[in-house]
Amino acid sequence: MTMLHSDGTSEAGTTEAPARGVLKTDYQKSVAAYWNNNPNDDRVNTKLGEVDGLYHHHYGIGEPDWSVLEGPEATRQERIVADLHRLETAQADLLLDSLGDVRPGDRLMDGGSGRGGTSFMANQRFGCGVDGVTISEYQVNFANAQAADRGVADKVKFHFANMLDTGFETGSRRGIWTNETTMYVDLFELFAEFSRLLEPGGRYVCITGCSNDLFGARSASVSWIDAHYGCNIHPRSRYFAALAANGLVPAAVTDLTAATIPYWEMRTKSELATGVEKPFLTSYKEGSFQYLLIAADKVGK
Repeated sequence: MTMLHSDGTSEAGTTEAPARGVLKTDYQKSVAAYWNNNPNDDRVNTKLGEVDGLYHHHYGIGEPDWSVLEGPEATRQERIVADLHRLETAQADLLLDSLGDVRPGDRLMDGGSGRGGTSFMANQRFGCGVDGVTISEYQVNFANAQAADRGVADKVKFHFANMLDTGFETGSRRGIWTNETTMYVDLFELFAEFSRLLEPGGRYVCITGCSNDLFGARSASVSWIDAHYGCNIHPRSRYFAALAANGLVPAAVTDLTAATIPYWEMRTKSELATGVEKPFLTSYKEGSFQYLLIAADKVGK
């Protein structure tokens, strides 16, 4: 059993989330049920994670190796899967690049941590403690088993907890990130919690898809994506309004839309394609949907 200090930190440097009501609304219960009962599109996540044991729940960026489509047909799908996994790992690397100066004694949090891929990458890169939070008990159990198998359970821990109300200590985080999870929550509530958790000068990094305010009304393709994942994609402007309202000042904003389109084009070649590829490509190319990285610093106390 891990011993806890009075401030909630463990001997490992991670933090135990206090027991509290996690699923606060019927919508949150439905989202949790989706991820608990589907390893649904998890068919994609599972196959890609099996490449090297690093399981992600997000998409990729960068130029595919189109040569994987050539060569023996018997192994073509295997080559496509390996390249898609390379691109999603590149996306996680870019997110971690944006966290700034993180040191081994710092503590990080992964909001909506899935099966833990980015958390393990953060621990390997920075040597620090990482806490992942997710409302899916299935994901918590999977990721904690991964941590044990990797021999890092003393540094990387996953919690059945709500990222809108984590229970972690105020000012306890040097960095926090969300990777394609903000479309399931209210941004003003989320960023209020993250602002509370971050130490002064700490950084929040978000990678997300958002609707483009300049396009006007929500496009049919964006609505299709919402329906597929049971989420509520926010307009770009709402991110910046919610950040500003909570003392989080953007340090960098990067439009990754052009960088993610090739990933989706390669996914159309995969046997793992789920049908969501077309609306993603349509919405990105017509300009109704954008893929952004936002890095924002906590100002004030």
